[in-house]
Amino acid sequence: MERNISQLIATLEPCIVRGDAGTAVSGLAYDSRNVKPGFAFFALPGLHVNGHDFINKALENGASAIIHSEELPEYRADICYVKVADPRFAMSPVASAFWGNPSGKIVLIGVTGTEGKSTTVWLISQLLTLAGFKTGFISTVEYKVAGTVECNPDHQTTPEATTIHEKLAKMVENGLEYAVLESSSHGLSPRTNRLGNVQFDVGVMTNVRHEHLEFHGTWECYRDDKARLLSALDASMEEKSIGGKTLKVPAFGVVCADDPSAAFFADITEKPVYTYSVRTAGATISATEIDETKTGSTFLLRFEDCYQGASIKLPGAFNVENTLAAIVVVHKLTGTPVDELVDLLPGLTPVRGRMSRIEAGQDFEVLVDYAHTPSSFEAILPAIKARAKNSVICVFGSGGERDTQKRPAQGAIASKYCDIVILADEDPRGEDPLSLLEDIAAGCKEKIRGENLFLIPDRAQAIRKAFALAKPGSIVLLLGKGHENTILKSSGTIPWDEIAEATNALAKMGFTKKKENA
Repeated sequence: MERNISQLIATLEPCIVRGDAGTAVSGLAYDSRNVKPGFAFFALPGLHVNGHDFINKALENGASAIIHSEELPEYRADICYVKVADPRFAMSPVASAFWGNPSGKIVLIGVTGTEGKSTTVWLISQLLTLAGFKTGFISTVEYKVAGTVECNPDHQTTPEATTIHEKLAKMVENGLEYAVLESSSHGLSPRTNRLGNVQFDVGVMTNVRHEHLEFHGTWECYRDDKARLLSALDASMEEKSIGGKTLKVPAFGVVCADDPSAAFFADITEKPVYTYSVRTAGATISATEIDETKTGSTFLLRFEDCYQGASIKLPGAFNVENTLAAIVVVHKLTGTPVDELVDLLPGLTPVRGRMSRIEAGQDFEVLVDYAHTPSSFEAILPAIKARAKNSVICVFGSGGERDTQKRPAQGAIASKYCDIVILADEDPRGEDPLSLLEDIAAGCKEKIRGENLFLIPDRAQAIRKAFALAKPGSIVLLLGKGHENTILKSSGTIPWDEIAEATNALAKMGFTKKKENA
């Protein structure tokens, strides 16, 4: 595929072009190491490095165009230079143009929220597929652009715009009809503009809690950026050319009625907004009489004054909420009757690293989950504590160079519901690991160090400690890493697989009966 610069920058304003605007571009990259001959290179200003310092490297690798914001010491006659106010912001319109505006050729569902995004994306995608529709998705955990699901190797919930439009284009090329996209507050923010040129048809809001204030500054700004997903629906095309046919696509929002910000999100769009709830009367769809077990939940589902029993094989009562969101999205989007969708629910499977159970024949329970915020701790720990037959032991940390206010709150909530708290590396990044854990420990006021509070930065060692302290009937929770395949440290990135590490630790204790059963 090739486009010329004039085609790619038609929507950029203002911009200054030096060189031939007819220069052909065969690919896009913002990392000079990924540049190939004919690529356009985006020189992004960054937190630790400046992309302008890597322009020469990009040229050595064959870049034909440079999109930059700073004045450069040298302009080569054979290269096209495009100066813009913000190269990162420019990536979205340029990527959309390069890949032929793929979001306009597929029905696109965005899911945002502090918690539940990845699972809700996965459940919507699964339910659409089970109902007979060709569906792809992009989430923190995995993505699907064709017939197989692949692991997401990055720690970005919403990838950079170049990746988003490329994957959407592959979905279109592979004949998929629907795409579900995990939409983070970072991705929705105009500061990154990763989703600025994505044409959403449906927007789902799960909840808004305390998170990412290191980026947004205030909780209100954080909520406002998430709300951009719903306001974007007002520009919905309502008709899209999908698979060579022009189809009418209903645009609507879906909001959790139990969240305090539900009315704020519902009022921000002119499109219809449907609600789901496990507590609030009057929602579009709701669930009551929820009975949670180790392996799933049963509940009574109400939709339009009709009631029916439903069941899911998804651990954690909170997954009932995520399932309700998936049902209302698929029903309103495709017209599939709700009772038919309920019949499909037992076929839904959990996301890897979300309440994943590890069974190796041990006499205590081991759960791996991605929970890493105070509110996610509040969502899962009370129910765990209530059904535990012995001690509850948790291993967790907190992300370095991220919101520091949540750290003592994490410690306080964990201390309330867990008998033993073990603090370990999550992604310390450039921070001192032990100092970071001390911030969390400040909230563990009633715990005694060396007795029921341990600071062990080495996560593998921390997991082994937790298992050593477990008694018959104990529940050990490994929180914060979930599906992630690396730990980010100041010294570099180290490979990590929480489930494999836990399984290996159990094997060393002599437990090898079964493998992980998510």
